[in-house]
Amino acid sequence: MFSMKPFAILLAIILAVLAGITAIPTMGQKGEVGKIVRTDPAIDKLISPDTKIEKVHGGFGFTEGPVWVKSGSYLLFSDLPNNAIMKWTPDGSVSVFRKGIFPGNYPEGVQIGSNGLTLDKQGRLIAAEHGNRRVSRIEKDGTITVLAERYEGKRLNSPNDLVSKSNGDVYFTDPPGLYRTYPQVPDAPKRELDFAGVFRVTAPGKVELAVKDVPYPNGLAFSPDEKKLYVASSRPEKFWMVYDVEANSSLTHGRKFFDATNIPGEGVPDGMKVDRAGNIYATGPAGIMIFTPDAKVLGTIELPEIPANLNWGDADGKTLYITARTSLYRLRTNIAGVRP
Repeated sequence: MFSMKPFAILLAIILAVLAGITAIPTMGQKGEVGKIVRTDPAIDKLISPDTKIEKVHGGFGFTEGPVWVKSGSYLLFSDLPNNAIMKWTPDGSVSVFRKGIFPGNYPEGVQIGSNGLTLDKQGRLIAAEHGNRRVSRIEKDGTITVLAERYEGKRLNSPNDLVSKSNGDVYFTDPPGLYRTYPQVPDAPKRELDFAGVFRVTAPGKVELAVKDVPYPNGLAFSPDEKKLYVASSRPEKFWMVYDVEANSSLTHGRKFFDATNIPGEGVPDGMKVDRAGNIYATGPAGIMIFTPDAKVLGTIELPEIPANLNWGDADGKTLYITARTSLYRLRTNIAGVRP
């Protein structure tokens, strides 16, 4: 029997072009993919043995920073080289939430858009704007407020990931970013900070340096009680640090949580999130490594593409959404995640 499905897909693409979307993501190969390597039987309490990993959408440039917007029941995530924040809804549709984040003209393929995303306690979206070298917030009326752009008068490097504390403070990582990856970019602005750091934007709006002892700070996440902050370091060695969060929100007693330098795989410590029991889900060399709070490895979620970040979504907070290179994946967990 003659099928109308190809024509329906073509019509959807034409309508998207007419709506002004310049980069059309494709569904790609949907369905069950990847595998869960179970290093310790205790992982079964977190992820059931019959759990399947699903690819829900593909065809993006480089995905990052997923965050579930509970008030609207949709997922937002960054597509860095396409300079956009994308919106995915449970019916499977994808649309552009914000386009043209970076207004300049870096060469094609350079990751210039937003990176990590989070929500504050008022539900406003906060973005680490990679190419713009700043942290911003989208207000309820759609206007953009710059939260951090300079430290002691000097421009930031390229903010990567961020997390919002319950008191209103925003912590973000600022690795060398553009200056390490794209030294060939013509007319690139001069790097002004001679270090990479983890910064804190206080609720009143002051930018403070929290620590600068991590070579390439990347992903970060609070423990459920916010008494610890985990920070990933991507290179040259691959490891995670953990700090105590003091009553005044400063970071102290930094120590290495886990060293993955000798674990084979192309991935690096990047985005990470924590579930309500305190288990850490962290992107690493071979996939998403799952740790107990005392750094015991329970298993690894392996995907067809290298994951960059993750976050829990859906009404019960038990669906883990993963951004991995050109695609979006998900799987169900038994323990809800800590999310904005």
